[in-house]
Amino acid sequence: MTELLDLAVVVPTFNERGNVATLVARLDQALSGIHWEVIFVDDDSPDGTADEARSLGRVDTRVRVVHRIGRRGLSSACIEGMCATAAPVVAVIDGDMQHDERLLPAMLAQLQADSTLDVVVGSRFCEGGCTGEWDPDRVAKSALATRLSGYILKTGLTDPMSGFFMIRTAVARTLSPRLSGIGFKILLDLMTAAPMPMRFVELPYVFRVRTEGESKLDHVVAMEYLIALYDRRFGRFVPVRFAMFSAIGAIGVGMHMGVLSLLYLAMGVSFLAATIVATLAAMTGNFFLNNALTYRDRRLKGFRQLADGWVSFCVVCAVGAVANVGVAAFLHDVHNDAWALSALAGVLVGAVWNYALSSRFVWGRY
Repeated sequence: MTELLDLAVVVPTFNERGNVATLVARLDQALSGIHWEVIFVDDDSPDGTADEARSLGRVDTRVRVVHRIGRRGLSSACIEGMCATAAPVVAVIDGDMQHDERLLPAMLAQLQADSTLDVVVGSRFCEGGCTGEWDPDRVAKSALATRLSGYILKTGLTDPMSGFFMIRTAVARTLSPRLSGIGFKILLDLMTAAPMPMRFVELPYVFRVRTEGESKLDHVVAMEYLIALYDRRFGRFVPVRFAMFSAIGAIGVGMHMGVLSLLYLAMGVSFLAATIVATLAAMTGNFFLNNALTYRDRRLKGFRQLADGWVSFCVVCAVGAVANVGVAAFLHDVHNDAWALSALAGVLVGAVWNYALSSRFVWGRY
């Protein structure tokens, strides 16, 4: 008789080939007596992480792989992994070996013993937990991120930034349509998406030092965290992608004026030529910033995609500029004394137009 599956362990990965076999071996040791599976959700790692996991899966049916093409992001990878199992309980653990897999049986026991619990969180900050060998700068950044999350999540959770937790699969599946999938803090996404506060307990663990691969923490990841906080607080009013697109557009205005001033005032270039160069510089800057941030999950890569995308973006922006001027001029003719409002209306129409067409024809084709 086939044993019923008790637990699925979801491991989001990118360039973690060197850790795959070690993690499976440690899970095998830690989860003795438990019927489990591990699902590696890999974002098409160039180092062959998915192939390494598939090789293990040929000899160990507990190892499964979800190989994502053209999609990136830890949170969205976790969502796909949690929805890909039949196990009643699912755990999320990093592939870098920094989470203590020996805590998993205790986490599962908590959920099995108390049917009212929704989630068990591995905490570095509750009594008995520790961040290990973090340097003071990283401790300070983590403390700031935790403090910021407190404005969104008011539950008393000591480690809302934890990437190590266990949740009932039915709860995760129910919440998945409400999740933003932005950034790398899936626990915060889950806790804030729940219509009613989720019941949780925290278990302490000591954060380990990475021994294989490279850390994924960078300035873009930090930006994504702030974006995720914005989305939970204000996203229902102004979608986060549109807000980012508009903010980058404002940066483009500053870039345009800076280049124009340099060429026209400082270097004596004709106003028309300086304006053309400034416009191209602003559109180019906006294109690459949007590609890196606003549309990071659809990022264009390679010379051909980037060149094609840049041309398409410039055409879209040119059409948007015409829409901006047309709306502003029409409203000014109707309400001659409301020139400022007419101009703002034109800017808004142009921004919405640029955003809609860029989403469809620049970053929506690949």
